[in-house]
Amino acid sequence: MGIFNVFKNKEKKKQAEKYRIGMEKTRTGVFSKLKKLFSNSSEITDDLFDELEEIFVMADISVDTVIKFIDELKSDVRVRNITNAKDLQPIIVDKMFDIYLKGEIVNSNLNYEKNGLSVYLFVGVNGVGKTTTIAKVAYKLKKEGKKVLIAAGDTFRAGAIEQLEVWAKKAEVDIVTKNIGSDPASVIFEALNKAIDQKYDVLLCDTAGRLQTKVNLMKELEKIKRVISTKIPNAPHDTLLVIDATTGQNGLSQAEAFIEATKVTGVVLTKLDGTAKGGIVLAIRDKYNIPIKFVCLGEKITDIEYFDIEKYIYGLFADMIDDE
Repeated sequence: MGIFNVFKNKEKKKQAEKYRIGMEKTRTGVFSKLKKLFSNSSEITDDLFDELEEIFVMADISVDTVIKFIDELKSDVRVRNITNAKDLQPIIVDKMFDIYLKGEIVNSNLNYEKNGLSVYLFVGVNGVGKTTTIAKVAYKLKKEGKKVLIAAGDTFRAGAIEQLEVWAKKAEVDIVTKNIGSDPASVIFEALNKAIDQKYDVLLCDTAGRLQTKVNLMKELEKIKRVISTKIPNAPHDTLLVIDATTGQNGLSQAEAFIEATKVTGVVLTKLDGTAKGGIVLAIRDKYNIPIKFVCLGEKITDIEYFDIEKYIYGLFADMIDDE
C-alpha cells in the first residue's frame, strides 16, 4: 500500500494528529503552492516539473536532493503511464518516503542500554533550543518510567547552567552542575559516578554550543567522550545533534562543524511548528545519512515526538491526502 493511502485509515490519522497540527505552517506555507499547482495543471509537462523543483527548493529540501528527486520522479515507470497531473501526487509522496529510507531500515529509536545506564550526548550551536530539548527528552523518558539525570556540561555560556536547572525542575528530574568555567568533562565525570552509584537509567549530557575554533570543539567533545567511555565502554549510546528547523539551510551549515567533530548518531529537530518550510528533514537525511530521532512541535515540555517518517509526511501533505 502506498504511503498516500496509509492515512485513509482513521486510526492512523488520529496517531498522526500532533504532526498535522504542528506542521500547519509548512502545509499552509510552501506546500500550499503544491496543492495550487495541481489544481491549475491538467497535463504532465516539463514546466510542471520545473515548478515542482522550485517549490521543493523553497521548502528547504536542499538543491542537490531536489534535483535527484525530480530526476527519479521523471524516470519512474508509474509516471510514464499517467497523463493527468493530479495522479502525480501519490507518487511524489511515496518518493519522499523513499528519499528518507534509502532502501534501509532506519533506526529512529534511541539506542538503549537494557542492563545499565544509557548515556546521551547533546551537541549543537547556541540558540537552537538545546536546553529545552534536553528537558523535553528528560520529561518524556521520565514519563516512560525511566530514572533520569542531567549533566550541565555547557559551562562556557553565561546562563546555560541556570537555564538547565530551571528546566530540570520543570521536568522533575535531577541535575549535576558545577560553577561556570569549570571543566565540562569533570561535570560529566561527576554525573556518571552519581548515575552509576544511584542506579539511574538515563544520563543526558549538555555540551558547549560554541568554542573559539572547530579544533577546540573537537578536542572538547573527544575529551568528554573519553571520560564517558572509561566509565561505560560502549557509551555514549547516542550523540544527538540539535538543529533549529526555522534556520533551514543555514542551520545545516552550522551543524556541519559538529558532524565533523564527532560521530553524530541522530538529529533532534526543534521548532518544526515554527517554520513554513519544513522540508529540512529530507535534506538532513539525504545529505548526512543521519536519522531524525525526535521532532519538537511546540513550546510546552510535552511538545516532543519520536520521529516517524509516515506521520511527518502526513504532516506535509495532510490537506492533499484528506481531499482525496
